[in-house]
Parts: sequence; structure tokens; C-alpha cells
Amino acid sequence: MSFPIHRPRRIRRTEALRGLVRETRLTTAGFVYPMFVCPGEKVRKEVGSMPGVYQQSVDQIVEECREVESLGIPAIILFGLPESKDARGSSSLAKTGVVQRAVEAIKKARLNLLVITDVCLCEYTDHGHCGVVEDGEILNDPTLEILAQQALSHARAGSDIVAPSDMMDGRVAAIRNVLDGHKFEDTPILAYAAKYCSGFYGPFREAAQSAPQSGDRRSYQMDPANAREALKEVALDLGEGADIVMVKPALPYLDIIRAVRERFDVPLGAYNVSGEYAMVKAAAQNGWIEEKRVVLEILTGIQRAGADIILTYHAKDAARWLKS
Repeated sequence: MSFPIHRPRRIRRTEALRGLVRETRLTTAGFVYPMFVCPGEKVRKEVGSMPGVYQQSVDQIVEECREVESLGIPAIILFGLPESKDARGSSSLAKTGVVQRAVEAIKKARLNLLVITDVCLCEYTDHGHCGVVEDGEILNDPTLEILAQQALSHARAGSDIVAPSDMMDGRVAAIRNVLDGHKFEDTPILAYAAKYCSGFYGPFREAAQSAPQSGDRRSYQMDPANAREALKEVALDLGEGADIVMVKPALPYLDIIRAVRERFDVPLGAYNVSGEYAMVKAAAQNGWIEEKRVVLEILTGIQRAGADIILTYHAKDAARWLKS
């Protein structure tokens, strides 16, 4: 018998010992903070289901970006709430669109931040779907050209990374071809490669005003029951030119993050989504959990599963806690 020669508790006795042998070391280096940009000036409206998260005009976005930079968070991702919507999400392509103007303003401020832009149609279409709709059907191929032009407009504004989240087949290749054809061959693509049709997106849809007006997204987002299919989706996106891949959501899909990490030697992101954030906030506000401890445990778990990059609304709080 190994006892008492082997006593695992020996190296758990003090924080100094635990810190010395810790396997997963959570830092801000892989954090990405999601932000919602809206029209107007001096607009800062808190999202009801997401305490501490705001819909903000460009001027306010820049100010919060200064705070994000000061906390050592290296990147943000922008989602847009446009001035107008139509069936094809045309406003997503405008040079003067909210995301494009926000990117330009952040770059003009010379902040040490990577700016990632979400590429999708759901915020910009009057029907709320991520693609062109005809007779109730979400059309894949006609959507690709719009997505590619949206990504191009983001790159022209100065986006460091474009991130297609629509889950249309072939969209990474379409975006890569258009970017390369316009001399943006150095702009990376972060693909939402395994994005599940999840019940955890509700608060985001309030924040981005992107809920479908009819039906749901089951015909293009992944079935939560499928794991092997996620590996196929990741392989397809990498084959089309994705530089970084992502699993979304994070917590119910830690097994998927682990499976992707074991199969593919590429940068891997995970999105700690709005519903996950909202549940923690609600429980903390009711005194049911210790927020700091739970948040850091969640983020550590996502990183331990294999994620190099974590998109999380907890990023600012976690950065402060990690510094303390």
C-alpha cells in the first residue's frame, strides 16, 4: 500500500504550496470582453438581464475600452445594434455602420487592444435570423456574399480579427476569398466553429436585439446532443481558412472544448455566454453563491478544458480579482 508514503494532501496544506503546483494558471492574457455598440451619443443603457453590461454609443464604447485596456484585458469583441433593419441586413455593410464607426474610433484612440468584430446578420435583419430568409427557409448560399462583404467592411474599418458566428456552411471560405481579394490576407478569422442551438443565449438577444421574429435557429446552429459533429465543423472551418476556432456556449460543452483541443493543434476559444453570466449574477445578487469564487472557478474550468481564449462578460471583474 502507498499510504503513508504518498500523501497528496502534503502539497495542499498552504496557499503557497497549492500555487506552486497548480496545473492551470488563469490570467487575463486570453480574455476577450464582449461589447454592444448602438447609435447616438452619450448612450449607456444597462441590459436588464445582464447587470454590468451596457448598450453604448461609440463615444461611450471608447471610454469603456480605456478601462478594459487598463485592466490588462487584451481584446474586445463588438456586436452592433443598427439604426435600421431590413430583410437582408443591409446596414451591416455600411461604412458608417455602428460597428465600423466604433472600430475606427477605438483605433483612433490608439488603445493597446485587439478589436474583434462579430460577423452575422441577426442583429441587422428585421426577421432576426442569421441569414437570408425566403418562404420561411434560411438560405445558405445567398447569405455568404453578404457575410463576406460585412467582414470586408469591418477589415476596412480596422478590425484586427473578424469572427463569423452565423453557422452558414462555407462562410469561412467565402470571407477568406473576399478578404484576400481585397489585400486583407493578413486579417485573421476566428470562426464560431461549433456553435450550438442553446437556451443560454436569451440575455444576449435582449442586449443585441436579435431574437428571431419567427421560428428558431435549429436548422443552422448545432444540435446540443451532438459531439462528433462538432469535430467535423471545426475541421471544415480550418480547411476553409479559419485561424482560430471557437466552441459556444462554454459550460454545457466543456467536453466539446476538450475534444477539440485533443484533436486540433490550433488556437481555441470558448464563449462563456450571456445566460451563464446572468445565472451567476442572479444567484450572487440573492446571496446564494460567492460571486468571485464561482466566476474564477468557472473561468478556470473553461481554460482547464482546453480553451486558450475565453470570451466572457466577467472579464473586467475577473481581471480585478486576479490582480488583488
